[in-house]
Amino acid sequence: MSAVVEGAVAALNEKMDGGFDGTAKFVIEDEGSIIVDQNGARPGDDEAEVTMTADAETFQSILSGDLNPTAAFMGGRLKVDGDMGMAMKLGGALS
Repeated sequence: MSAVVEGAVAALNEKMDGGFDGTAKFVIEDEGSIIVDQNGARPGDDEAEVTMTADAETFQSILSGDLNPTAAFMGGRLKVDGDMGMAMKLGGALS
């Protein structure tokens, strides 16, 4: 597992303070995937209700609060595949 994925898992678990009511997958290009569900965040490539894909820099900016997930999506830096409502719910939890 890459250091980027490890750091993102830790940041997601801290930011979300527990689990998420649904399943989401973050795909960090050239690094790996993270699953977020009722148990929190962990490395994995399981099926999910929504999959969000971006490069490592974009994910780090979102996690640090420097980039709003909606702005990243609208700007083409974050791709969303699947349940858009679930993506919005997760985006709210990350803000």
